[in-house]
Amino acid sequence: MIEATNIHKFYGDLEVLKGVDLHIKKGEIVAIVGPSGAGKTTLLQLLGTLDKPSKNKNSTLTIQQQNLLDLKDKDLSKFRNKHIGFIFQFHQLLPEFTALENVCIPAFIANTPKKEAEEKAKELLDFLGLADRINHKPNELSGGEQQRVAVARALINNPDVVFADEPSGNLDSTSAKNLHELFFTLREKFNQTFVIVTHNEELAEMADRKLEMIDGKIIN
Repeated sequence: MIEATNIHKFYGDLEVLKGVDLHIKKGEIVAIVGPSGAGKTTLLQLLGTLDKPSKNKNSTLTIQQQNLLDLKDKDLSKFRNKHIGFIFQFHQLLPEFTALENVCIPAFIANTPKKEAEEKAKELLDFLGLADRINHKPNELSGGEQQRVAVARALINNPDVVFADEPSGNLDSTSAKNLHELFFTLREKFNQTFVIVTHNEELAEMADRKLEMIDGKIIN
């Protein structure tokens, strides 16, 4: 599903990733843990094609057997929109749009017809317990509700893999627990792969595998 070998990332003279190797199977829920500054978010951004690794002739990065390092920017954007979903710690919802409109945005980018996109968005929001909140804007939703809208947005294009960066880091303990359980429900329903960067030990222990990063490397 996801295969990465010898991934490096430099920012100037600072080497943040020092030859990361990674293999994640379809349908796995994998937690990436480690201290702040270990390179977790940088790795997640590279896997999710939001950034590119530093050039190295021995590096490879594939998702669904597609070599991402060979794609041009336009093709990479299309691949990301179709195959990858993102959930961020601070949800990144657009404040001027309703929950329904926020969820539909990736579908509109993919040129999905408006009616079809809205029907899928409503289905997802209903599944996530937000059927009565679809016309509310982010400032009218609780933190947990906003994060569930962000989950629906990540799922709208039926991605093969969902990357989540500290998805429960800004939630109270009850909302965090509900979100963690939701990931496993979604995996059972849609068979999606989840790669989650987290400091939450409970979530990390729930995952199928826990990978620990220290100083730019995965050590287990």
